[in-house]
Amino acid sequence: MSKAAFAKDQLKSFINRIERLNEEREALSADIREVFAEAKGTGFDTKIMRQVIRMRKLDKADFQEQEAILDLYLTAMDMR
Repeated sequence: MSKAAFAKDQLKSFINRIERLNEEREALSADIREVFAEAKGTGFDTKIMRQVIRMRKLDKADFQEQEAILDLYLTAMDMR
């Protein structure tokens, strides 16, 4: 097999894998939207849920820093 043929086959393989993963991602996104819709239907605030999910991704130090800055800003705005 020549290098050109190998590169062509390898490129096709990468493209096929990426396309398959994109399809899986779209399916997962649809599943996530359904879960949020279900949660909203039972009375949960999905904006807050998304915020909690973002915050859970942070390490402890970053979480505490964001929490402290938020508290500072809310206090400055007389909201605490």
